[in-house]
Amino acid sequence: MKHSIQFLIPLTIFSLLPIYAHAHKPADEQQLTSEAKKIVKSFGGTLKPKLKQAIQSGGLVHAIDVCAIEAPKIAKKLSQKTQWDVSRVSLKTRNAKNATANNYEQKILQQFAQQKEQANTKQTANSLEHAEIVNNEFRFMKAQLIEGVCLNCHGNTIAPEVKQALQKHYPNDMATGYSLGDVRGAFSLVKKL
Repeated sequence: MKHSIQFLIPLTIFSLLPIYAHAHKPADEQQLTSEAKKIVKSFGGTLKPKLKQAIQSGGLVHAIDVCAIEAPKIAKKLSQKTQWDVSRVSLKTRNAKNATANNYEQKILQQFAQQKEQANTKQTANSLEHAEIVNNEFRFMKAQLIEGVCLNCHGNTIAPEVKQALQKHYPNDMATGYSLGDVRGAFSLVKKL
């Protein structure tokens, strides 16, 4: 009888371990998603005021410089500060060096565009998010939608001086032709687990 008790206790403890670990997985994913959302908010909260200030002080042409120089710097600083890989990606890149989506990101961006297209009501970027664990990495993407001010540099009708500045900074620019509310791209965050 002593032998059966000794064998039952370890089996019972070990049989509970997967249940215990599984029960905490969703909470960990929720925490990571929350952390990722804060990083995205910080990115936008840093970039938008700089863009507004650039537009006010030097017009749209000056804002292009801010996007070209400041956005990658912000992503790099956030990556260093948070230990996440932080970037912005798009299917129609303006800066191919910093914003080209990999295969995974392309798939999610296409899903965002389909979801946005199929939505009968006004859909916001908040509802266009995706989070999952892939190959021992937590991946989070949040869509960036075209707002009114974005159309000045990303829309169908762009002022000649803005076109000229875009050509100077981005000779292979593909990031035009958007309409209000279109999926421009996404914030893409990766954390190794």
